[in-house]
Amino acid sequence: MTPELADRLRAAGLDPQAVENLVRTALAEDGDTDVTSEPIFGPDETARGDFAAREDGVVAGVPVAAVVFEELGVAYEARVGDGDRVAAGDVIISVSGPTRAILRAERTALNLLTHLSGIATATRRWQDAMEGTKARVRDSRKTLPGLRALQKYAVRCGGGVNHRMSLSDAALVKDNHIAAAGSLTKAYEAIRAAHPGLHVQVECDTLAQVEEALNAGATSILLDNMSVADMTEAVRITAGRAELEASGGLTLERARDVAVTGVDYLAVGALTHSARVFDIGLDFS
Repeated sequence: MTPELADRLRAAGLDPQAVENLVRTALAEDGDTDVTSEPIFGPDETARGDFAAREDGVVAGVPVAAVVFEELGVAYEARVGDGDRVAAGDVIISVSGPTRAILRAERTALNLLTHLSGIATATRRWQDAMEGTKARVRDSRKTLPGLRALQKYAVRCGGGVNHRMSLSDAALVKDNHIAAAGSLTKAYEAIRAAHPGLHVQVECDTLAQVEEALNAGATSILLDNMSVADMTEAVRITAGRAELEASGGLTLERARDVAVTGVDYLAVGALTHSARVFDIGLDFS
């Protein structure tokens, strides 16, 4: 990987070595021999092509795909940047080099580009649906194993906000913690005593729990599966003392109804665990 590409990945909040390891693992899945391309094209034959969008959306993963090209000795030129909106027909990346290498790179590059761009596109749809409100869409830990950093990066490309990256960088007190501890207050106070400076969010199923969380000193509350009316009341009760995040049963169709209640975030696990791939294809010149 060139130093320039490594710097681009770092600037995106990604670990260059982790991305390179992922790319090498993905390429290895295709085996050592391309029994289709190698009989057709000689080792010195070259080609040019364009990775182009086949629908409207938001791009993510261009520098990640670039790692694939560099790994296989394919020259590339990015025509758009991550986070850019594109229309059907827009060229995302142009490539040139040995025909065999381009064809070997094609599927791995597309798997990464289409998946990450699908997440970015879905995220942007949620954010657009809430335009004019203060609410932001936020992801969760419902990510594919090994792809969390990339999937959460794609959420950022789509205009969304990341929730905690792991169990170690923030605490989330959920119903099972509360049940085992004996009360919401006991669970919250135990974490606060152990980690005074840590961000702690408390999940609340009822308005009574919202009151308890506020009395315990919570400054971040997750409103789990509450009605729009209860969320509106939670905003009134909280009166700015804590950030509020709506969660559970949210759909794009009702995103604006939830956002106008005054909550700060909408938690949408589907951004990463169920995003449809964005349609991108490679066409040779």
